[in-house]
Amino acid sequence: MLLILLGVLILHLIILILLIVSTAASAWSVGGDRSSDLWYNCMTTNGGYHCNHASNEDWIQAVQALMILSLLFCFFSLIAFVFQLFKLVKGGRFFFTAIFQILASVFVMCGAIIYTVMSPDDGSGAQYGYAYVLAWVAFPLCLISGLIYIVLRKKE
Repeated sequence: MLLILLGVLILHLIILILLIVSTAASAWSVGGDRSSDLWYNCMTTNGGYHCNHASNEDWIQAVQALMILSLLFCFFSLIAFVFQLFKLVKGGRFFFTAIFQILASVFVMCGAIIYTVMSPDDGSGAQYGYAYVLAWVAFPLCLISGLIYIVLRKKE
C-alpha cells in the first residue's frame, strides 16, 4: 500500500511540474526567429531578443486563467491528498482530492483547446512548441490521477 501511495504522490508531483513548466515556458508557439507563449511574444531581430506582452484578446486571457486555475487546483488537490492521508477514516476514499484533480484536468484541456482553435496563423510557419505539448500531456495524466484517487481507499 505504501508503494501505491508513493507512486500516486510521484505522479501528482510530475503533473504539477508539467503544469508549471507549460504555463511559464515561452514556447507555446515557435517558428524561425519568433516564439510566443501565454504571456509574451518574443522575436530575435538584429542579434537582440525583444519581447512584447501578449495581446489583450479575450481568448488568450481565458487560456491564461484556465492554466493558472489548473495549477491551483492541482496544487490544492496535492494538499488535500496529504491532509486526507492523515485524517481520512480507514476504508475512506479520496473523493475531495479526486474532484480537484479532475477539475484541474478539465481546466488544462479547455485552455489547450482554446489556444488550438484561436491561435492566429500569420503565415510565418510557426509550429506548436514544447510548452503546448506539455499542457496536452498533463491533461490525460491529470485525469488518470483523478480517477486513481476515486478508486484509491485508505488502509491501515
